[in-house]
Amino acid sequence: MSTILFDSIIFGPIKSRRLGVSLGVNLLPVNVKLCSFDCIYCECGASQRGVVGKQPMREEVRNALRETLSSMHQKGEHLDVITFAGNGEPTLHHEFKQVIEDTIALRDEFFPEVKISVLSNATMLHRQDVVEALNRVDNNILKLDAGVEETAALIDVPHQPHYSVASTVERMKQFNGNFILQTMFLRGTVDGKVVDNTTEQEVEAWIDVVKQINPKKIMIYSIDRETPVQTLEKVSKEEMTVIAERLRQLGYVVDVA
Repeated sequence: MSTILFDSIIFGPIKSRRLGVSLGVNLLPVNVKLCSFDCIYCECGASQRGVVGKQPMREEVRNALRETLSSMHQKGEHLDVITFAGNGEPTLHHEFKQVIEDTIALRDEFFPEVKISVLSNATMLHRQDVVEALNRVDNNILKLDAGVEETAALIDVPHQPHYSVASTVERMKQFNGNFILQTMFLRGTVDGKVVDNTTEQEVEAWIDVVKQINPKKIMIYSIDRETPVQTLEKVSKEEMTVIAERLRQLGYVVDVA
């Protein structure tokens, strides 16, 4: 299968189906995926264990972002959001908080109306500096793909041996709702095991988690590109809309992509 790895610190702008015109920032190595998960649907493919890539330094990120934002500003180009994503988990960067501080300053200088988003799998919320940084961005987007422990493990394949939905939920609570929850819905098989987070049991468990963490917004979506595990199936927008309506009736804002 083909995989997508970004070969630079700054990429795009691209049209994001959830965020609009997005300028991407990759804080991970340009030659290899670096993540705390190996999600079965990840467009970057699987992590190469034992392969070490170099993360860009804070100054490199700041200079690259300044150059791009300055050029876009001079050309009068449109931009909706600066998004931290890239080749893995952005909050793994050792200077993540400082990079966010630089980004806020540059945004305010060139595009003060633009939002800053971080797409995170929420595995680094034990770091206070990461929590502080995420509290400062406009769109703190945290992923949780299931409310059932076994299903989350099948879908996200966490590297941390002690990862759990329960502990992640507890750490999400410290934002007091100041975040966007993002969930991928899918079904299929993985190594002969059935994976499906759309069953009634799964959806009920997930909704229970949503009630506990009380996010200000929820984004649900399904597979849109080729996946590392090719026995996965896309969930229809109609099915996801039914799930979304259950949450809307509880007062939540839900986007279906």
